[in-house]
Amino acid sequence: MELEITSLNSGSNGNCYYIGNSNDAILIDVGISCREVERRMRALSLPIEKLKAIFISHEHSDHIRGVPVLSKKYNLPVYVTPATRKKGRIYFKHEAFYSFAEKLPVNIGHLTVTAFKKFHDAADPYSFTIEYRGIKVGVFTDIGKCCDNLIMHFKHCHAAFLE
Repeated sequence: MELEITSLNSGSNGNCYYIGNSNDAILIDVGISCREVERRMRALSLPIEKLKAIFISHEHSDHIRGVPVLSKKYNLPVYVTPATRKKGRIYFKHEAFYSFAEKLPVNIGHLTVTAFKKFHDAADPYSFTIEYRGIKVGVFTDIGKCCDNLIMHFKHCHAAFLE
């Protein structure tokens, strides 16, 4: 298996995207409850123990609703910009927050996650590409307006989530 990708949920009732290889996995956004993430991963035979991090695209509740419980329960670091964290009031006792910056890759195990800005009505919104062994997947949610930046990243993806 090279790279597994699935949408655990997409839409205004919650967004959550799984990207992983045989050892490491991440979630982009957790807009559904921890219980729903667990249930859906179990139904797809995706071991939750492979999860290594959560990345947050922006502060709207349909993207962050389940972050506090899931992060605390599984001791998962949360990658979020300071502006998104502040605007979304993403504060809880489990202190495992890390910032990311546009176009600076973050390595999670053997996955490389790169963020880039997008147009959306949020404090500091981003989309992501995730790469593993030359395979690149894009997670492009809540695209308010298409731009050259998005098109450039989309063209280099083998697969993409568009929402």
